Amino acid sequence: MQNKPKVLFLCTGNSARSQMAEAILRHLGGDQFEVFSAGLEPKGIHPLTIRVLEEIGLDTSGQTSKALNTYLGKIHFAYLITVCSSAEEKCPVFPGMGTRLHWPFDDPAAAEGSEEERLAVFRRVRDEIADRIRIWLGSLEKDQ
Repeated sequence: MQNKPKVLFLCTGNSARSQMAEAILRHLGGDQFEVFSAGLEPKGIHPLTIRVLEEIGLDTSGQTSKALNTYLGKIHFAYLITVCSSAEEKCPVFPGMGTRLHWPFDDPAAAEGSEEERLAVFRRVRDEIADRIRIWLGSLEKDQ
C-alpha cells in the first residue's frame, strides 16, 4: 500500500487560515492526502474559524492548534504550504521537505468591527482558501 503524501499548512498562530486549509483539504482531497497544520506561535483555534467551517459542514473536532516543532524532524511532508507572509518569511528550511508553496491570505483573526463584520471576513478567507485548494488539486491531476 502506497503512503499518502503529507501536506502541512503553516501560519503564524495556527488559529484561522491554516486550520481552515487543513479542514478544507481533508474534505476536498478525500483520502488522497494526510493533512496537518501548525503555527510558528500557536494561539489556539479562533472560535469564528470553527463557526465558518461548521457552516459548510466541516467537522473540526479533531483539530488542535500545534507548533511547527511538533513535526520538525519527525514527519516528511511532500508539501509545505505557508498561508501567511509572516510564516513564509520566518519558516526555517529543513531537511526532508518536499515542495514548498506560498499562498498568502488576509488574516481574518485581525478583522475588526461587529461580530457580523468579522464573520464576513472569516467567510471570505475560508472561500478564498477553498478556491485555491480546488485550483491546486486540479493542477495536480493534470500533472499525473
